[in-house]
Amino acid sequence: MPEILTRHRPLALLATLVVAQILLLAFQIKRNSNVRLIRYWASEIVTPGEKGASSTFSGIGDIWSGYIALRGAHAQNLRLQQELGQLELRNQELESQAAEAKRLSALLDFREAHQEAPMLAAQVIGGSADPSSHTLFINKGERSGIRRNDAVITPTGIVGKIVEVTPGTAQILLVNDRDSGVGALFSDTRTQGILKGDGDPEPVMAYVTNDEKVHPGEVILTSGEDRIFPKGLLIGTVAGSKPGYPFQTIYVNTAARLDRLEDVIVLLSQEDLHPGANQSAGNVVVGLPPQPATQPVGPASATGPAATASASSVSSVAKPDSRAAKPSAPSIGRP
Repeated sequence: MPEILTRHRPLALLATLVVAQILLLAFQIKRNSNVRLIRYWASEIVTPGEKGASSTFSGIGDIWSGYIALRGAHAQNLRLQQELGQLELRNQELESQAAEAKRLSALLDFREAHQEAPMLAAQVIGGSADPSSHTLFINKGERSGIRRNDAVITPTGIVGKIVEVTPGTAQILLVNDRDSGVGALFSDTRTQGILKGDGDPEPVMAYVTNDEKVHPGEVILTSGEDRIFPKGLLIGTVAGSKPGYPFQTIYVNTAARLDRLEDVIVLLSQEDLHPGANQSAGNVVVGLPPQPATQPVGPASATGPAATASASSVSSVAKPDSRAAKPSAPSIGRP
């Protein structure tokens, strides 16, 4: 190694002197922009490295910032999703409470309009597993004063009758069941027939002659002839009809929604309910305080809200609440 340095010493010294001279010249010479050449060369040499380093560190910074921001956005998204789920659940609860309050208001209005008749509210707790049978079970029974053949209604219309009673529950036979039969009449013409189920969701009105003019939308009320439902309760409206032999078949849209019952009212007597309370009410809800079966029964006040309908749609004379004194019933009525 020392030999190599000794041999090339003049060459190295010459190269050093040349470089030094070039640097001195570069230091003295200026470019058009009054920038010394040495500074220009230094800038050209250093700038690419600075740009590369700056780009590298900037990219790393962007990646790190994006990663941190992404983690923050992910955490925020999870938190917002949880809050959204809680708000949706709360909204459903509030909607359910609002619907319950509306139905409860309808129940109270109905009770206020018919203080003369003993009645009891009950909650639907189950239904029949047989698709051909239209029956429901309620959470009130014999201990609450319910008996067989008690009428079951809602503020919007009739539902059915009690067919089985236990101490704590009772079974309802809906009006669209095949074994059901309700005395019915048209509110306009007072023509009578029998409402009966045929297995479909909606019942039909039978035993109306073909020459009877029936139009869709005509109101159908209970006739009271079955000795179960008081006279004048709303059943529904005519959906359509077709001729038959010897009677026409009349399809009925029930006023009460039989497919979405939650709570019902059990009438503890066949006391007539005056018209007017079956209108502008939603599905019934539980909340009506139980009325004792021994509650006195009297005629309805002619000045109450129930007396606003036409007197021709229902008898204004109250029937006594003594079932034992009633005559033997037809096949659709009380046994």
